[in-house]
Amino acid sequence: MTGKSRPPIRPTGHAAIAAAGDLLRAGKLVAVPTETVYGLAARADRDEAVAAIYRAKGRPDFNPLIVHVATLAGAEQLAEFDERARRLAAAFWPGPLTLVLPMRADAPLAPAVTAGLPTVALRCPAHPAMQAVLAAAGVPLAAPSANRSGGVSPTTAEHVARSLGETVDLVLDGGPCARGIESTIVALRPQSWAVLRPGPVTMAQLTGVLGPHDDAAAPFGRIEAPGQLASHYAPGKPVRLGVSVAAEDEFLIGFGAVTGQVTLSASGDPAEAAARLYACLHMAAAAPQPRIAVAPVPISGIGAAINDRLRRAAA
Repeated sequence: MTGKSRPPIRPTGHAAIAAAGDLLRAGKLVAVPTETVYGLAARADRDEAVAAIYRAKGRPDFNPLIVHVATLAGAEQLAEFDERARRLAAAFWPGPLTLVLPMRADAPLAPAVTAGLPTVALRCPAHPAMQAVLAAAGVPLAAPSANRSGGVSPTTAEHVARSLGETVDLVLDGGPCARGIESTIVALRPQSWAVLRPGPVTMAQLTGVLGPHDDAAAPFGRIEAPGQLASHYAPGKPVRLGVSVAAEDEFLIGFGAVTGQVTLSASGDPAEAAARLYACLHMAAAAPQPRIAVAPVPISGIGAAINDRLRRAAA
């Protein structure tokens, strides 16, 4: 537990959802399950509520937050949507896609949410608990992953409790997250688009909606969205990648034919590997071995997102 007292944890029933809505309207912090990872939610329109997220996570204030909304109509009150953005929303919302778009001048958002940028990152989540919490709160919610900044993201309520302790006012327990890896983030620019963070929505799916990707449309030099820091998702031990045979002092996370103390997917299924990635890293962090080794994972499809997270964990 890293010395932290435990937060209250409640299953995602009607009473718990109502309590979460009351807490959020009052400016408190609630950890909520989504289809990707657990999010640390606070109302996005109050400076003091957003500041509480940064304090709880120990997050750098230049790192913007994703704002979660219940509907496309709600998102259009916060950002400027062009025809490309609407096509993406129609194809992938509700779901694990975040859009970085020009913020509306009249958007009721706390400045800290965007870290001073002229853009805002928006997502409409598919998880029924997060949708219910958005309805109960009645306001857009800033919700980064519910863990200390730079650490392994949480895919269970217990992960949240161990990482954040009583800095959270309530943890809603919706069981393990189905996707297990953070949303894909796409920035739409006037003449181009760029993937800022790979995730469950793959490049092939995106190009199917937007057309061919312009390789010149690289991310800007500054941090535009979560997950772009070079070192992130770190388990607190050295991590070695692409390993088929581990050293004696390494905890091996297997994949496919490479067996280990735990495995991302014994059958070599990338979707199962994504769903289990952070749970396996949490187990490796708690193991007695001082180092971690990870078996090779193919980079095609969602494997690109898995390898992105592993490279940052090893940085």
